[in-house]
Amino acid sequence: MIELLIQIILLVVGFAILIKGSDIFVSGSSNIATILKIPTLVVGLTIVAFGTSAPEAAVSISASIQGSNALAVSNIVGSNIFNILGIIGICALLKELKLGENVLDKDIPFLLIVTLLVVGFILLSWNITRIEGIILLLLIIGYTAHLVYTSKKSKGADFVEKPKFGLPKSIVYVIIGLVAIILGAQLVVNSSSYIAMACGMSETLVGLTIVAIGTSLPELVTSLTALKRDENQLVIGNVIGSNIFNILFVLGLSSAITPISVSSNMIIDLGLMIFVTILCFIFGKTHNKFDRKEGIILLGLFILYIYFRGNLHEIPSMKIYHFFMARNYRVRG
Repeated sequence: MIELLIQIILLVVGFAILIKGSDIFVSGSSNIATILKIPTLVVGLTIVAFGTSAPEAAVSISASIQGSNALAVSNIVGSNIFNILGIIGICALLKELKLGENVLDKDIPFLLIVTLLVVGFILLSWNITRIEGIILLLLIIGYTAHLVYTSKKSKGADFVEKPKFGLPKSIVYVIIGLVAIILGAQLVVNSSSYIAMACGMSETLVGLTIVAIGTSLPELVTSLTALKRDENQLVIGNVIGSNIFNILFVLGLSSAITPISVSSNMIIDLGLMIFVTILCFIFGKTHNKFDRKEGIILLGLFILYIYFRGNLHEIPSMKIYHFFMARNYRVRG
């Protein structure tokens, strides 16, 4: 039991290192971009978007390399579900969220298309192959290029912030941030896999719940900060951009490195990911906003989902006992 407690502590520490590492990485890389006179708007669309999704990327790619395919996929599916139901739900409950035209007319439909595409890839053979991973990566390159091109035409696109510190310090920040992200990802993957085995849980369930929510904390913090500053449109943009990045870059790169096999037990979760994306579009199209009533619906759906998922994979307390008894027996033997 002590070992299990240690692993839970390591999981929390891993999340903390991941989040702080992504924050340091964004600070350093954003500052390098300003030194190179890259427009602030372009920095926001690329570097900051990557930074908030860095924990998902680090965990899924690390899990893929280590052969923990279930964790690699379930982390992304769970994160995307939580981003829409949890983050938008919480923010809409606190304050009305308005949607920009680009998000409603371009970004959400594009998210729905790529969600259907990746689910289609999975249902073909319950695998995401290297070729399919490369296709996803090409799409994120094209999408990012389109964002940069269109943003340069918008008002204030040429505005460049002043650097906060010099190039040497920026490079140190980037290196420290990347090291922290990698180290945090290793801790999260290893400890969550141990917890899953010890408690009789599947890696899929751990990825869909604990790891998914943990790696989505940067998006939650960013969205709540934007809400506090009355930048309501950034909340939806942050969530939609993160979900697109998770599917195209994280799953794309993970499967391009190592083909990922997906459990057929995830059929409900994949279906829900499509459903909540469609629901997000419908709610947005209705009044061009998310109000408190819709926030309650989204949060309610997330609570039901967690409850339903927990009952599907009930954790008998005796499994924990037998796990440690068997382990102690092997050590003594």
